[in-house]
Amino acid sequence: MAKINIKIEGQPYQVEEGLTILEAARECGYEIPTLCNFNHGECSLASCRVCLVEATGARGLVASCVYPVAEGMEIKISSPKATKARRISVELLLSNHSFHCQQCDKNGHCELLHVAQMVGAREGKFFGEKTETFYDDVNPSIVRDTSKCILCGRCVNRCASIHGTGILGFERRGFKTFVSPAGNRGFDESPCLLCGQCVNVCPTGALMEKSEINKLDEAMAKGKFVVVQTAPAVRAALGEEFGLPVGTPVTGKMVAALRRLGFNRVYDTNFGADLTIMEEANELLSRIKNGGTLPMITSCSPGWVNYAEYFYPEVLDNLSSCKSPHQMQGAIIKSYFAKEKNLDPKDICVVSIMPCTAKKFEKERKEMEVDGNRDVDIVLTTRELARVIKRSGINFNKLPDEEFDQDIMGDYTGAGVIFGVTGGVMEAALRTAYKVLTGSERKPIEFTEVRGLAGVKEAEIDLGAAKIKVAVASGMKNASKLLDEIKAGTSPYTFIEIMCCPGGCINGGGQPYVKPMLMPNEENDIYETYRTKRANALYSEDERQKVRQSHNNPQIIELYEKYLGEPNSHRAHELLHTTYNKSREKYPVRK
Repeated sequence: MAKINIKIEGQPYQVEEGLTILEAARECGYEIPTLCNFNHGECSLASCRVCLVEATGARGLVASCVYPVAEGMEIKISSPKATKARRISVELLLSNHSFHCQQCDKNGHCELLHVAQMVGAREGKFFGEKTETFYDDVNPSIVRDTSKCILCGRCVNRCASIHGTGILGFERRGFKTFVSPAGNRGFDESPCLLCGQCVNVCPTGALMEKSEINKLDEAMAKGKFVVVQTAPAVRAALGEEFGLPVGTPVTGKMVAALRRLGFNRVYDTNFGADLTIMEEANELLSRIKNGGTLPMITSCSPGWVNYAEYFYPEVLDNLSSCKSPHQMQGAIIKSYFAKEKNLDPKDICVVSIMPCTAKKFEKERKEMEVDGNRDVDIVLTTRELARVIKRSGINFNKLPDEEFDQDIMGDYTGAGVIFGVTGGVMEAALRTAYKVLTGSERKPIEFTEVRGLAGVKEAEIDLGAAKIKVAVASGMKNASKLLDEIKAGTSPYTFIEIMCCPGGCINGGGQPYVKPMLMPNEENDIYETYRTKRANALYSEDERQKVRQSHNNPQIIELYEKYLGEPNSHRAHELLHTTYNKSREKYPVRK
C-alpha cells in the first residue's frame, strides 16, 4: 500500500493510503475516543458521533472512524470545536443512560465511562424524558438491559458478520429506538445461539452473561461437595483480568486460586476432552467402517449445536452423538467418581469454568442428565471466575503455581489442551484415529494442516490405512458453506470440526474483554493478534506435556478398564452421549 503525507496536530506523519483518520491516528500515537467502532471496519455507520475531528477538505466536523485520510490532510483532534462536539455527544448519551455503575458487572471495563472521562463529560448536563427500557434475563446465558444501551450497533454488526443470523437489530425509530431480537422477543424466544459474541463487543453493560456466582455461594453455604473443572481456553486468557499480557498461560496460578476459594476438588476439563476424543474418534471410525452418516461433525460447541438445530436440522444426523467435554466429565464425577469416593451424587455440585456463555444453556438441556442427576450444576465464565477471585482478596499474580488434583481424573494430555482453539478437536481426534487404524503413533505427532485461524480450513489427511478429507470452520457464516454442501449431497469430507466462535473457545463469549483503550500495556494491533496469542498459549502447553495423545492418558485407560468397558459401549452411551432436537421452534430472524 502506498504511503501518503498527513499532519496531526501540526506534526507530519506518513501513513498508509486507505486508512481512516481514526486508524491513522492510532498508528501515530493518538487516541481518538470512539464507542461504535470495534476493530478495523467493524463500525456501525459512525452512529455514536464521539470520534469527531476537524480535517482539511471536509465540510465541518467528520467522524474519524469512517472518514479516509488523503494526501496533505491536516487533522485537528484537540481543537476547541472538536473537543466541545465530542463532549456534547457523550453528554447526550449519558442523559439517556442508567447510572447504576457500582452494581454494573461492566464496572472497570465500561468504555462509556472511559470515554466520558477522556472528553471531560459533565454528568447531568442534559435532563429530560428517557427512552422506554426493557430487561430480559429469562434465558440461562445472556442478560439484555436496554437502559444501558447506547445504540452503537456493535452487537448487531457482530451477530450478522460472524454468524449471518441477524438475531439482534434496531426496533422502532428515533428517540424510541432500542436493540433487541425481532419483535422485542427475549433471547429464549428467538433463534439466538447464546454464544455471547454480542456481549464481547458491547461497550457498556447492556449485554452481559447471566451470572451464577450466587449459585456457587449457595452450594458452598449448604456444604455441598463442590468439584470445579476448568476448560483449556480459560488458562490462556484468565491472566488478562489481572493485568498480565494477552496470551500468558496461568494454569498453575489458576489452580492455586481455585483451591483457596474452597473447592473440594480442582480438576481440568482436559480429562473430559481426552474422554471425548476416545468416544468421538472411535465413533468416526465406526461410521467409516459400517457405512454410518458422513461427514461426521464435532458436537462440543453448544452454540454450533444451537445453530444446527435452528437452521440446519437436516444435518443433525451428521453430528457426533458425543456430549461436550465438561458435560462428559460432570457425568463421570456424578457416577464413577461418586462411587469411588462413596459420595451420594445428589451431594455433589459440579462447577464448570468455561470461556463460553452458551455452556450455561447447554447444562440446562434435558438431555444433560443421567439417572435424575444433572451432569453440571453451575457454569461460570472466565470473567465470572475473575470476579470471584477479586472479591476474595486473593492476589492472583503472587500465587504459587500448583497442580490439579490427581485422583481419578487428574491426568490430561496435550490433545485435551488444544481443544480450546479452532482445529484442536480435529487434531486431537486424528492423533487417536491414526493410532487405532495403524497400531502405531504418528510422527510427527502434530497435524499442522488443520491449524490456523482461517474461517475455513481444508486438508487431506493420510491416516496410514486410509486418506480422508477434513474441514474445520469457526463462525457460523463460515460453517454454513460446508453445511450447504452436505444438504446438497456434494460434501467431499469425511470429518468436519465446527466451532461457533471465530478462532474457537479462545475467543468465546465469556472470555476477558479485548479493548485496546482499556489495555494500555498492549500493542495497537491487539485486535489482530489476541487470538493468535491465546492459541499459542495452548499449543505451547501441548508441547510441554509428556503425554500428548488422549488414548495414552493412564487415567482414561483405567476408567475404561474399571467402569466403561470400551469406547462407545452401552455404559459409555448412557453417560457420555446425547441426542438432538430436530423440531426446535423457528422464530423470526432479520435477513
